[in-house]
Formats: sequence, structure tokens, C-alpha cells
Amino acid sequence: MIRLNKYIASSGICSRRKADELIESGKVKVNGIVIATMGYQVNEKTDVVEVNEKKVYLDDKKVYIMLNKPKGYVTTNSEQFSRPSTKDLIKEEIRVFPIGRLDMNTEGLLLLTNDGEFANKLMHPKNKIEKTYIVTLKSPVTNGQIEMLKNGVNIGDYVTKPAKVRRISDMELEIKISEGKNRQIRRMCEVVNAELINLKRVQIGNLKLGKYKFLTFHEISNI
Repeated sequence: MIRLNKYIASSGICSRRKADELIESGKVKVNGIVIATMGYQVNEKTDVVEVNEKKVYLDDKKVYIMLNKPKGYVTTNSEQFSRPSTKDLIKEEIRVFPIGRLDMNTEGLLLLTNDGEFANKLMHPKNKIEKTYIVTLKSPVTNGQIEMLKNGVNIGDYVTKPAKVRRISDMELEIKISEGKNRQIRRMCEVVNAELINLKRVQIGNLKLGKYKFLTFHEISNI
């Protein structure tokens, strides 16, 4: 027996957190019956699990892809408006999903996998895995603005935790955060009146940005 959310995550279609959301919203069936109960157990050998009316199966072969996302691509596997998607950048016929998101105008390191447990580990705030960004600004940044970013700022619906901020040049910063709120770096810069013109993620944990490649177990276990 296995928890339903873990079964869905292990099938490679989403993270465990997203699986919980799908269950809560009534989009998951077991043997034809809608299941909206957290912690529901399924028999992985005999039960039939459906998500959004499509059967899902456990995927034993786990893959991990590192992608250098260009600007202009949306981070999704189900783009509705005919915009270029990160799915278009996958060179193999393989079912993977992005771990977290980079907005359309942000470039850099993006990880994709079919391992929901690994995705959950990377995204969960309790694990405090740092993401490193290079921020290019339109005008010189002041020490006062840097201090505000370091101390945490109110981005509207959330006060960010203290960030690690290093000045690279007058108009370029390195920012490290262990959170993942929507458009967080952009919103932080907006709050301190630092106009951002380019944003690039260059590192997740110990993994640095490189070319498109399949990651080894050693590489992903050391993140």
C-alpha cells in the first residue's frame, strides 16, 4: 500500500504538494471513485488511479534534466496560448515536469524530472535549499537598497526572509534565497525601487548552471 499523493508524485506527473492540490480539488479517482481524502492509501498493484480522467502509472526509471532556460519560454507542460514552452526544449521523448518555475522573462537553471519525491524535497521551504540569481539593474544600486533586500521586504502578501546579497558591480547583484514565492526576486527589487532589466538563476543548492544534460544520481544527491 502507498499513500495516494506519493503514488501520483512517483508516477512523474507532478510533485507531492501538487498531488495534494489535485486530490483536494476532486480531480483524482481511484477505481472510478473520486477521492478527496488526504492520506488515502492505494494498492499500487491492483488499484487504478486517474488524474484529470487519465490513468497514471508508477514510473520506476527516474530521470533528472538540467536546462538553461532562455528568455521568452514559459515554464509549463500545458501551454494554452501557443507561447514557446520549456517542454519544447526537451530533446527526448520523455515525460518530465519542471521543478518550480522561472517566469517567461527570466533565464537560467531549471530542473526537470519525473521524480515527485525529489521535486518535493527541492521545493519544500523546510529544506532551505538556496537558489542563486544574478540581477542586472537599470541604474546603480545603493547600499541602503542592498540592506533592505538583506533584511527582508514586504512584497504585498508576504514578508521575505533575510536574503544573501552580494554586490558584483554598481548595477549587478548576486541574490541567494531559500524561498520560492511567485516572481519573488522581481517583486523584492520593485519594493526597494531597483528597476530590474535582467534576471538569471545560476545555481540551485550546490548545482551550478551548465548546458542541457541528464544529471547523475551523484549530482542530484549532492544538491
